[in-house]
Amino acid sequence: MALSDGAHAMAEEFSYFTLLNKGASDAEPGSSLFGISCTRQIKAEKLKRRSADVTRSTVQKAVVVVSSTAQGMGELRERLGAVTAAWYHQEDFSDTTILKEFQESLARSPAVHEDGKDHYFGLSIREMIYEFRHQTLALVKCLLLQRKMLFFGSKCERLCMMQFALVSLIPGLIRNLQDAADPILDSYAQHASRAATLRTSDRSSLLSYMGLPLQIFGKGSFFGPYTPLQQLDILADYDTKSYVVGSTNSLLLQQKEKYSDILINLDESNSITVTSPSLRTALTLSAADRRWIDFLTQTVLDTWDPENPSRPKNMGYAGSEDAIRLQFEEYILSLLSSMAYQVYHESMQGDAGLPSSLTNTEHYPDPGDTAMDFNPEFLAIWRSTHNFELFDNLTRGNRIFDIIEPRHPTGGGLSVEDVQRRLQQNLAELHLDERMREGREQLGKTIAVGKERMARFWAEVEQRRRVAPNRSGNQAASSVDQARKENESLEKDKDRVQLGEKSESGDAAAVAAGAGSAGGAGGWASSIRDRAAKVQLQRPNVDAAQLQASARENAAKAGAYLSSWGSWAKDRMQQGKGPAGQTSSSPSTSTSAPENVEAAGPGTGSAS
Repeated sequence: MALSDGAHAMAEEFSYFTLLNKGASDAEPGSSLFGISCTRQIKAEKLKRRSADVTRSTVQKAVVVVSSTAQGMGELRERLGAVTAAWYHQEDFSDTTILKEFQESLARSPAVHEDGKDHYFGLSIREMIYEFRHQTLALVKCLLLQRKMLFFGSKCERLCMMQFALVSLIPGLIRNLQDAADPILDSYAQHASRAATLRTSDRSSLLSYMGLPLQIFGKGSFFGPYTPLQQLDILADYDTKSYVVGSTNSLLLQQKEKYSDILINLDESNSITVTSPSLRTALTLSAADRRWIDFLTQTVLDTWDPENPSRPKNMGYAGSEDAIRLQFEEYILSLLSSMAYQVYHESMQGDAGLPSSLTNTEHYPDPGDTAMDFNPEFLAIWRSTHNFELFDNLTRGNRIFDIIEPRHPTGGGLSVEDVQRRLQQNLAELHLDERMREGREQLGKTIAVGKERMARFWAEVEQRRRVAPNRSGNQAASSVDQARKENESLEKDKDRVQLGEKSESGDAAAVAAGAGSAGGAGGWASSIRDRAAKVQLQRPNVDAAQLQASARENAAKAGAYLSSWGSWAKDRMQQGKGPAGQTSSSPSTSTSAPENVEAAGPGTGSAS
């Protein structure tokens, strides 16, 4: 309890909790104790005397004060913080002299003022109204209904102070929390008695005569400003019907349906989640309720000072802590008077049906109209609670509605402002702001992505524009090089073809010589035709049909020519038979004759 969850992340943290003080015997009733702790931490290397139990690099300790009353927690917090800081600055935890002196001073300091007023220092109602606005009244009405209220926040001190601020809005409740520490305690109800006399000049006498304080925390109820996980069994117990607790552990958020009827999350813009549909209907503020709380909220906003939230910026009475508490006190007294009058009216109508003139209530408003101003669903549920039952027992027959008029402080017919206020409330319940905020966030993200893509696109376009001239020059140069290479390739192919033609001519001459020496004109002509056909087939990029036709034509011409030339050679050979010197000239003649033969190709079919 003294070391809250997440306190290690804070330089200084305060925690508020309750303890059960059991009686000496089973016959003696127990009571509630209220604790406050201040937690700080220091580096172990800074300690002047390092004890054996210091095993980590950081030492974290809490100074705890346990009191029998919850009064004066604000002032006690300031004193405890100063003492804890001084003890840490000694850098020696073995020296506890300052703690002993602090304990002695607590016995001498009064918990309440001489006039009986509570110490409200540190419990700023202005901050609560500023943060919760009109929902502040809904939280007060939920407190009267005795439901399971769970406060959640990462900062333990703020979490606890909000709960104390809410409880302090019920007049006299801070001074009567003796049954708040455990659901089994119920000493207030057992010892409470009806006030027989009334002194209107005495505020305490007036509140007692009106049935205050209401027993919000009695049998079956529990109050734990900071409730650790070790006390979850109390919350889940069957006998625990209602409570107001706070937690800094997010595990409870995962089981909020089990441990809460209403969840107040201080980390999410003070969001309020009501899990029960009937409770949600009962906590809906009427037109008169909205009129009352909006006036109070506007007063706080008009006098708000960010540098000093607890005081109005003009240092006036309007919007001050005392003014706000008196207005809430007026509201609750009007509520009690209206309910007492409604119960009295029902009893008179049910018993004998007496007219209002005989009961001296003709000048009072109709109970039905009063119920509409306070929300009938809320009044119906409140009448079934334990605190209303005790209130009815303590005030029945006192006619408290003769002291406080039984009507809403701002009751009356609807006005244009009420209609506008109701429309605003209905729009707020639709959560249009949240949806529009989500839509705006999504639209902003989409626009940002679009801007990024457009910027990237234009950057690429600019880069391509800059690279384009260089690329064009490179392409032109490469085209020239490619054309030059193609021309060189064509020249090489042309030379290769000419060389091939010459080699073909040489082959043809050799074939002719072989044929002449063999003396067979037919075999020699056939060999020439085959060689010419092969040469024609080896020519590149020539149509096959055209090549075959040209080959046949050239072969025919070559055959006719060679036949005549063969017969001529035969005749010369017959005539040249004689001396060996003449026959030796035939090779030179045979080698010179083919020089006049040109290679046949496409489009050239002549031979000379």
